[in-house]
Amino acid sequence: MSPTIDIGQSFLLGATVIADAVNFSVFSKNATGMELLLFEDVTDSKPRVITLDPVKNRTYHYWHVAVPGLKPGQLYGYRALGPFEPQRGLRFDPNKVLLDPYARAVAVPPNYSRLAASQPGDNAAQAMKSVVTASGSYDWEGDSPLKRPFSRTVIYELHVGGFTRHPNSGVSPEKRGTFVGLAEKIPYLQDLGITVVELLPIFQFDEQDAPAGLRNYWGYSPVSFFAPHQGYGSSPNPLAVLDEFRDLVKALHRAGIEVILDVVFNHTAEGNHLGPTLGLRGLDNPTYYILDKDRAMYANYSGTGNTLNANHPVVRRLIIDSLRYWVQEMHVDGFRFDLASVLSRDESGVPLANPPIIWDIDSDPVLAGIKLIAEAWDAAGLYQVGTFVGDFWKEWNGKFRDDGRAFFRGDRGTVRNLACRVLGSGDIFGPESEPSINFITCHDGFTLNDLVSYNQKHNDANREDNRDGTDNNLSWNCGIEGITDDPEIERLRNRQVKNFLALTLLAIGTPMLSMGDEVRRSQQGNNNAYCQDNEISWFNWTLLEKHPDVHRFVKQLIAIRLQPDPYQGYPENPTLNQIFARLEIDFHGVRMNQLSWGDDDHSLAVTVRDPEGVLFCHLIFNAYWEPLEFELPALNEAEHQRWYRWLDTNLGAPYDICSWSEALKVPGPAYLAQPRSVVGLMAR
Repeated sequence: MSPTIDIGQSFLLGATVIADAVNFSVFSKNATGMELLLFEDVTDSKPRVITLDPVKNRTYHYWHVAVPGLKPGQLYGYRALGPFEPQRGLRFDPNKVLLDPYARAVAVPPNYSRLAASQPGDNAAQAMKSVVTASGSYDWEGDSPLKRPFSRTVIYELHVGGFTRHPNSGVSPEKRGTFVGLAEKIPYLQDLGITVVELLPIFQFDEQDAPAGLRNYWGYSPVSFFAPHQGYGSSPNPLAVLDEFRDLVKALHRAGIEVILDVVFNHTAEGNHLGPTLGLRGLDNPTYYILDKDRAMYANYSGTGNTLNANHPVVRRLIIDSLRYWVQEMHVDGFRFDLASVLSRDESGVPLANPPIIWDIDSDPVLAGIKLIAEAWDAAGLYQVGTFVGDFWKEWNGKFRDDGRAFFRGDRGTVRNLACRVLGSGDIFGPESEPSINFITCHDGFTLNDLVSYNQKHNDANREDNRDGTDNNLSWNCGIEGITDDPEIERLRNRQVKNFLALTLLAIGTPMLSMGDEVRRSQQGNNNAYCQDNEISWFNWTLLEKHPDVHRFVKQLIAIRLQPDPYQGYPENPTLNQIFARLEIDFHGVRMNQLSWGDDDHSLAVTVRDPEGVLFCHLIFNAYWEPLEFELPALNEAEHQRWYRWLDTNLGAPYDICSWSEALKVPGPAYLAQPRSVVGLMAR
């Protein structure tokens, strides 16, 4: 006689191993019935069906059952029964296999079909399945969060797959594009000097959410908020990927590098009213999504077809439980929230002054001390940079990106804005705070190389007739569109790349670099490569040999930023960011103390003084297309002070940058800054 199936309990949500059974619990307010499906394998079309009694197996809106004899690795799913009445927002489909929102692992069959989940009929054999997991068995070997302050942070945004998927990555074929492959490249990240990796989405996503014949590469198409993407595992075993991710985090921590996850809580892969039924839609559509006035349609504040109902109590709990899981069980150090302004909208889509989910995250004791970063806008025009709520959040500074690009492109009227960005954007965030995440490029848009190589986007490979992606790139091709053998154009592009890197790594705030910008990675002018899982997006490791000067330049800048030479040995060991934030800073034009911030001005000089006399630094940003001679601040001749150059992007390596102790003496009271260049001087 087989053991008796128990009614189970409503908590914990998901699939929980208890003694010799597994307890299943899932939320659905509007379902009239619920079936638990147990699969023999990932392509099983005839699962064992356990029908839950609406009276015995339901507490409030939680459906639950305890099944004896099951073990970790068991594949399962749900079918939710109820009316299909789109005008009421109800979209139950008893033929669709539904993922458990709380599943810690997901198995993807080789014949998975997004189309089968979108059309009428049974999709059991072609559906993703949830996987039972056990918690608490992994040996962290004493690993703990690094809790590095933002003042000592340099962020490197990277794609787990694309970082090692190229055949020239040096990673064995079975490990390319995986967490294991990324772990092998930790020495490269260490040598570069970055302190945080910000991983593009690693939650399980739908790779088929892309134009026909292409694959979703970026991963902004989640089907689970708990399960790591099976495609980033080196083994077909859906449980193995959990430990491979933990191994990666542990190895990065040992190398002194923190891990931030780019998380997508603003939408899911289920898309609009024509999209597939994968989980939330089939379990309780009006709970999980913001619906339009016509409840058969979805509000689309994410630009992807649907919008998660983030401030509903059940969805708030789902988000908080997910974040806690990744912090407690997976040891991540923080999160970057994609389109975070969506989280401020209520169930009707109206922005809230004090959104409950934001304050839930901000005040949660488990999340205390982790890094929280908001992309403080959404696809419907809600822009909250500088006004995003929450006490401990940092924000992607879109103004830093745009103003920096416009200045070095040579646009009119950009000098005053650049001065604000160099000082940490106090005009946006206020003078007493430093929440700015400074960046010029990220995954979304041109790479740094393409920013100086293309005037227009070239997205034809995306098969959307070049209509996708932004047209507002603020880019300049330096005279020729795309690849060129012209040595003068190439030198100018190289200089512009270094100018942008210098601005990012010298400004007050937290700098973020995008994968491959340190070696001029190109996407061939594609500024929306979300569906390009190929050499357009992958890190080409031969670029290390092609652009060693840019790579060296970034390494030196990071080293100077994190530990300036004059302050080495000081008890507090301050960073350049900390130093600049507390010192006296003056702005000049080409003449000392004469500001030149008119529409036709294209240069800025910045003097940084330490009252204690340890640091006296002068920076020159010349975006003009001709050389300009800049007066230098007077020095104390009695102490035999002289100006020394440690940075000049016009010069070739190794003279473009050096440590401050190796800086070369500057003759005379002025410095001739060459066209479109950045210069750094120090007095000693």
